[in-house]
Amino acid sequence: MSMKGSGATELEEIDRFEGGVGWLAYPDERMQRASHALATEDGVWLVDPVDANGVDDLVAEFGEVAGVVVLLDRHKRDAAAFAERHDVSVHIPSWMSGVAGDIDAPVERFDGQLGETSYRLRMVATPLWQEAALYHEENETLVVSEALGTASYMHTDTERLGVHPALRLLPPRQSFRDFTPERVLVGHGAGVHEHANAALGAALSGSRRRAPALYLKAARLFLSN
Repeated sequence: MSMKGSGATELEEIDRFEGGVGWLAYPDERMQRASHALATEDGVWLVDPVDANGVDDLVAEFGEVAGVVVLLDRHKRDAAAFAERHDVSVHIPSWMSGVAGDIDAPVERFDGQLGETSYRLRMVATPLWQEAALYHEENETLVVSEALGTASYMHTDTERLGVHPALRLLPPRQSFRDFTPERVLVGHGAGVHEHANAALGAALSGSRRRAPALYLKAARLFLSN
């Protein structure tokens, strides 16, 4: 199993709900890079998208694309390609540096509200990278790019949602302190759609305690190839 896939690929659908859908462009890669289309009153917003055959048909079920969003400084992925194809801009948090110059498409900066949608922006405080999250208070959807995930190397066998290995000893608890999500969509792996608030609380509160178990699991995964 490769860490990151490349070349032509067929997507695997994940995370379908009334407010959108997600996909894995390379289902067999270890990183499990997940992308999402959020259906809003302002159109469809593509979050950290990776291209694949059939993506446009999948997204079209929810309406026209209003914009592309980058929530992590190293998640440029295929944002520019999607923006050019749909004649929209790539939206980047105003405080996120080192991204806009590498995007070969129109770029718009934003704070607070994403376009005219009900998704609000929140900075995720980490010492290692620049990351943002989106939260919709009405449908209680939380979108997190990197700090949390469900890919196999990001959670222990007793967790449904895990803190990134590099953040295990200093989990960004304050960044999610007032969220009560019904679902958590992540940038690596399929999302959590049942008892998501409990999964979020358990991931953050037990991050340090379960760090040794996660590191052992991750080592076994990467040494198995």
